[in-house]
Amino acid sequence: MSKLAFFLCACLSVSSTICADENNPPQINDTIRLDEVIVTGTLPKVNPRNVPMSISVVGERQIQNRLEPSLLPLLTEEVPGLFITQRGVMGYGVAAGGAGGMSIRGIGGTPTSGVLVLIDGHPQYMGLMGHPLADSYQSLMAERVEVVRGPASVLYGSNAMGGVINIITKEQKRNGARHSARVMYGNYNTLSAEASGGWKKERLRVNGNIGYNRSGGHRENMDFEQINGYGKIGYDFTRNWSGLIDLNLSNTRSSNPGTTAAPIIDNDADITRGMASFALENEYEKTSGALIFFYNSGTHRINDGYSEGQQPKPFRFNSDDQMLGFSAYQSYAFFEGNRTTAGFDFQRYGGKAWNKFPDESNNVQLADAHLNDVAGYINVQQSLLENRLTLNAGIRLDNHEKNGPEWIPQFGLSFAPAASTVVKAVISKGFRNPTIREMYMFPPQNPDLLPERLMNYEVSLMQSLLQNRLNLGLNLFYIKGDNMIQQAEPGIGKWENSGKVENKGFEISADYQATRDLRLSANYSLLDMTYKILAAPEHKLYMGGSYTKERWNLSTGIQYIGNLYKAVRPEPVRESFVLWNARINYRALGWLDLFLKGENLLGQEYEINAGYPMPKTTLFGGAQLHF
Repeated sequence: MSKLAFFLCACLSVSSTICADENNPPQINDTIRLDEVIVTGTLPKVNPRNVPMSISVVGERQIQNRLEPSLLPLLTEEVPGLFITQRGVMGYGVAAGGAGGMSIRGIGGTPTSGVLVLIDGHPQYMGLMGHPLADSYQSLMAERVEVVRGPASVLYGSNAMGGVINIITKEQKRNGARHSARVMYGNYNTLSAEASGGWKKERLRVNGNIGYNRSGGHRENMDFEQINGYGKIGYDFTRNWSGLIDLNLSNTRSSNPGTTAAPIIDNDADITRGMASFALENEYEKTSGALIFFYNSGTHRINDGYSEGQQPKPFRFNSDDQMLGFSAYQSYAFFEGNRTTAGFDFQRYGGKAWNKFPDESNNVQLADAHLNDVAGYINVQQSLLENRLTLNAGIRLDNHEKNGPEWIPQFGLSFAPAASTVVKAVISKGFRNPTIREMYMFPPQNPDLLPERLMNYEVSLMQSLLQNRLNLGLNLFYIKGDNMIQQAEPGIGKWENSGKVENKGFEISADYQATRDLRLSANYSLLDMTYKILAAPEHKLYMGGSYTKERWNLSTGIQYIGNLYKAVRPEPVRESFVLWNARINYRALGWLDLFLKGENLLGQEYEINAGYPMPKTTLFGGAQLHF
């Protein structure tokens, strides 16, 4: 029996025994839920039926039920078209051998610089390398996650050409206090502990959390340890004006053992990341907007290690990077059915990198650069025909200090022939400026690189049935781009704007509230790549669900990954595998939950990063407290 056939049979057998707490129904992909309200970061709150892009939402209940310290494994399962690489039981690492590469519909890059990660609407990436830090995005800080599937450069500029992952942090909404804690232990001496709390009194609200994660890893020299904390304070000055201040800090220490064919000794990384922001928001009947200041920074101390039989390198890689900026936008309804938004963005990013020797007078500077990017945009949304037809058009002018101006247009529409049906279409441009790493650091650097560009064409259908208990979504897309940054041959020559991309495919999602106690969901994405892309699967299928009975809750899911490209040169190397995960939770007391969870219960042998075998079956147990 083929792996795909086995997977389908397994899903059918599991789905009959697989929901959510009836008092806290889970949120679902909002590509298929017509009454959801979303926050797109640089636009006011909108209904997904009125925006042309494909947007998926993963809600707080789903995040809690997954019992996973990191947000990323859950997103890989729940969001069609999104794939995130892994290399072990916990931790993604950085540099050579690192995982956490993100791609949406095959667009993202290695390392990721074509998918933009946001926290509450402001960008998060390493100032020198231009990629997000996967170990920084922890579940304990997130209330929900919204994922734009497809180019979002008209709103967010560079790095959003594949899509956007917007992490919306927790915020206390009711007067009083709420606290929780969780501890979990499992295979490979893996420990996760976290505590969070929220408090609100009238106009003032406070949230905070702290977490600790560690694992010995399933391979020698694959240790991981992390401590992270987050704090947020909000205050309503008036009924129409409010302010928010937040701070996020994390320190991560990880080791890379190298591939099984070429092990590495002492390849260790010590990384500290920090983020702070301030937002001033206003909301009136006809207008709303915000002014946001943000600052991100990081220190990276990396020992590149050495192979057996070689001598340790006499230096260590060091870098300090920063990213700061501000965004301002205001939306106004000029007449009935209209919403016009104008915005301005400024970003400054960069830092220093050097090889540090014991005698610091011998240090070798690798980079010392900062670049500025300034942009203005306008987006017009107009509803017609008693709000059944919505037209959407936007244009952005992005001016990069090195590469000059770039125009980014987007046009779309949505049509609702019935209350339970929405049809959408969008044409959008995505682009990415070359990073400081690509232009100025390490061979094969090239200061003359130009931006990458692509165009996305998409149509979609959102349909609700059975009195909104069954929600369906279908998306068809075609992406074509050029100027992709690559070497003519691996390891030979400089970076060049010689690559091309041509991807097409479709995505299907479904969510079914079968009974008050039983919820089922599924999604499938097909990616047809004319030019094969590393770490992008052709097939991605997930089916799962949750069942609640009195004090018991069982949730499970099975995922099939087909034709994942671990290598594309000189010859393609593909991998296919099936993963079955399950969790069981028991409410022992009103304030105490006990749980068990298992990952890869089929014991599959597989790799996502070439040369890094993933762990077989792993088991974890723990407790959650609510008070």
